[in-house]
Amino acid sequence: CAKAAVGLVAGVRSAVFKRIQAFSYTQLDVLGIPTLITRMTSDMDRLQNGVNMTLRLLLRSPFIVVGAVVSGYFIDVRSGHIMLAAVAALSLVTFAVTFGSAPLYKKVQERLDGVTELTGENLEGVRVIRALTLEEREKREFYRRNSLLNHTQRFAGRVSALLNPVTVVLINAGIIVLIKNGAVSVEAGSLTQGEMVALYNYMAQILIELVKFANCVVLLSRAIACADRIGSVLDIPVTEEACAAAPDPGCETAVRFDNVSLTYSGAGEAALTDISFTAKKGQTIGIIGGTGSGKTSLVNMIAGFYKATGGDVYVGGANVRECSSANLLGLIGLVPQKAVLFAGTVRSNLAWGNENATDEEMLRAVNLAQAEEVLGPDGLDKRVEQGGRNLSGGQRQRLTIARALVKKPDILILDDSSSALDTLTDAALRREIAALPGDMTVFIVSQRAVSVKDADKIIVLDDGKTAGIGTHDELMQTCEVYRETVQSQE
Repeated sequence: CAKAAVGLVAGVRSAVFKRIQAFSYTQLDVLGIPTLITRMTSDMDRLQNGVNMTLRLLLRSPFIVVGAVVSGYFIDVRSGHIMLAAVAALSLVTFAVTFGSAPLYKKVQERLDGVTELTGENLEGVRVIRALTLEEREKREFYRRNSLLNHTQRFAGRVSALLNPVTVVLINAGIIVLIKNGAVSVEAGSLTQGEMVALYNYMAQILIELVKFANCVVLLSRAIACADRIGSVLDIPVTEEACAAAPDPGCETAVRFDNVSLTYSGAGEAALTDISFTAKKGQTIGIIGGTGSGKTSLVNMIAGFYKATGGDVYVGGANVRECSSANLLGLIGLVPQKAVLFAGTVRSNLAWGNENATDEEMLRAVNLAQAEEVLGPDGLDKRVEQGGRNLSGGQRQRLTIARALVKKPDILILDDSSSALDTLTDAALRREIAALPGDMTVFIVSQRAVSVKDADKIIVLDDGKTAGIGTHDELMQTCEVYRETVQSQE
């Protein structure tokens, strides 16, 4: 039974993880990361325990109970009726407690999601919390959520705890009635003392098995609630398989936006409105704008992370809506706004860009990204801790740029990926990328005008709208937003 339970949950866990990997950014935003972590860990463990105990007891207890009742009928029909009535009464109580406690345990897991969310936020933002001296506020909020979880758990536990004493009371009441009826029958001579002892033993056997079953029902209630939460993840549709279009790497138009708008799920206002531009193969496109102007939203749509809510986005001549992630991202090297590295070595992190890359190719990418000093004496075997916490912000950014360059993409997207670099290093990085052979299209997202100044085309965003498109010299003459940005940074 243990082997079956572990095997089942291992398969379910793999299926859930595979489904999560196929979710769009929008689906992940709606679900939330904390609840997915809870469903992959706590819910899975409770499901495994529930399946294990259910198999152990349901494959044995019902047969013993039914066998004891049938045997009672063979000895004395009236006594068999008493045993059957006791079992029926207990079955009603068991099902009532099961269906009453399952929603409560589902609420328990939802409250656990809230605690997990707050804990994750505090651990990730501990420095910010301390810098703003908000420890006491966060402690109060954690206490509030933890108290709600504790209250819900205790209430669900009280409901489930009723089952065991009710089971014992009902069965013992049945035994009392059985003995009273048996005593009269023995006195009348229709039942022997040995048969009376046998009936009592059958009733005692029913008591033992039903007490075990009652304890199993508590686990089963939690398992049902957790299985429902896990199933809701698997029920979310993923339409990736239906996308058959593929971008053409040789298409002269690398990226095209046609009156594109984007509104995030649950948002009141659009993040982008009526964005239109064309990026030719081999061009360098600069994207500049203030905080919240929609720069990251725009490049995330090129990668297909978010689908346009209005208009169309084309990459390599193919509509992004009709492209699978594998086909689309095969052409794109994306350096996200937040530099993310994984525990391992520099080599294992660069291999995320191209697992077949040679050491020479990796070192070449590191040199292009101005990250030679990051390697040190260990070279590509330098240890990287989880999240790259043993590296500075600039070092993490340069390694993530190197990871994208190892891929040798047709379209390279640098989403404000040089914000932690000094001006000289940033300039050297851009010169190296511009000197690369081939016709790689480069998108440079930045808040610094100097980073996009030399781009073939600069897109100026202001509050989700296009404030201007052109070269540096053209925008200095025609775009007030761009001109003010440049002047404020001089």
